[in-house]
Amino acid sequence: MVTEMKLGLCNPPEPIYLYVKSGELNGESYLWYNYDINNDQIIPVHKTGLTGYISELKLTTKEFRERDNNKLDIVIKADENYVIRTGRETNFAKSFLLAASCVQDFSKPLIIAATAGKENVVFCNLYDAATKTRIRSEWNKDADWLAIIDSVQTKLQTSENSYIVSGEPILF
Repeated sequence: MVTEMKLGLCNPPEPIYLYVKSGELNGESYLWYNYDINNDQIIPVHKTGLTGYISELKLTTKEFRERDNNKLDIVIKADENYVIRTGRETNFAKSFLLAASCVQDFSKPLIIAATAGKENVVFCNLYDAATKTRIRSEWNKDADWLAIIDSVQTKLQTSENSYIVSGEPILF
């Protein structure tokens, strides 16, 4: 089978990182952004949804201000490869995990949407991309996050397009 390849200018096959934050720049609000490390600059992303296939979850630790910060990376395959990076303890991560635990089939595209809460809080809404139906879950700040991650891991591992990678223990 021969796949058609687009020739010409393109972006290198590196993932595009989206970071979750409720912020404002030049009078415009945003809920996620890219970070230009070379210029130490935040680049707001004004679209609030990303449609694609969840292909893996990574649990990582990044050093920031001489402290380890625990992160959840949600890897999405779409027109490009994207990684949504958020703190493991954030409302975004927890609302994503609660909704993802309700997904039965990860081989279908989903819409991951950043939604503003009060003050600087950002939540995640998950939608079935084909029907535009929100995947509902009950909020539970005291949920057993390890059990939820195990459940999502099992579903992702059995999905045709997805898998989980974690080199670290899951700590919530």
